[in-house]
Amino acid sequence: MTATRFFSDNAAAVHPAVMEALSAANHVDTAYDGDALSQSLDAAFSNLFETTCEVVWIPTGTAANSIILAHFVRPWQGILCYEEAHIEVDECGAPAFYSGGAKLMTLPGRGAKIDAEALKTRLSMVRKDVHQVQPAAISITNATEYGLAWRPSEVGAISEVARAEGLKLHMDGARFANAVAFTGCAPADVTWRAGVDALSFGFTKNGAMMAEAIVFFGGSGGAGVRELKKRGGHLLSKGRFVAAQIRAMLKDDLWLTNARAANAGAAALAAACGDRLMYPVEANELFVKLTADEAARLRKAGFDFYDWGTGAARLVTSWDQDSESVAPLAAAIAAL
Repeated sequence: MTATRFFSDNAAAVHPAVMEALSAANHVDTAYDGDALSQSLDAAFSNLFETTCEVVWIPTGTAANSIILAHFVRPWQGILCYEEAHIEVDECGAPAFYSGGAKLMTLPGRGAKIDAEALKTRLSMVRKDVHQVQPAAISITNATEYGLAWRPSEVGAISEVARAEGLKLHMDGARFANAVAFTGCAPADVTWRAGVDALSFGFTKNGAMMAEAIVFFGGSGGAGVRELKKRGGHLLSKGRFVAAQIRAMLKDDLWLTNARAANAGAAALAAACGDRLMYPVEANELFVKLTADEAARLRKAGFDFYDWGTGAARLVTSWDQDSESVAPLAAAIAAL
């Protein structure tokens, strides 16, 4: 375990079970997504979510989000999201690229959660005519860009607005496992039962090498999804290696075990941070007030992390950094 790395869970090691699954998949099989592992994903996720799911593997989260949204919107339509959503500030215009030009329509929100009432207000300001972009989807992130977990009732409030306006609801779940681990709710309760149409289920940040799952609920997938994947350059010829990672993460709920370990590490750091915390710690990200001098002292002691604006830092724990492994950083923060 590496106790000094806190800048991103993207940099974490691959879980041994995933490496074993990759090795086991290293044999001749059908190309693209026709292999047995790829074909097994619908059933595996249907079992996990307690409903019929249509599942498409994908190597990156950006492609997962963008393909779902491109499937839901036309080039002249819009996607409502938080003003600092990953699709807005960290995906280099990919949603617009995949959709052929759909516009992101941003909203403020505390802790990166858009508010249902603010959403209604924004929608009421859109004239129903050809001169304005008409929204067709809403995108929320769970856990949010500031590490907060959506509760089923909160998702339901957004979904109620979406249904009233005929909009699709997408959930960016790059850290979905961490959010579920924190709330303890069933995966179904915070997704399709709360009104989510499609989920980008992230595994790469949680122990996989490069594997995400596009999960459609309630028949919201269908024709066009795989064409978007192919046209975007993500139909890998040896796709079974992506599917193998996902199956390994689902086996015995490894995805949840890993998330719990990362969350435990974050909770241990949170206890040391005290009133330095800018937001509650509900997943594996912490946003901490640090002066430039304090940040320099921590870096000199060997800890790495991202600065987050002026006077703040973001710390991220990974599946291989439990409460014991983060103890040196916790002690260093407490001693500041």
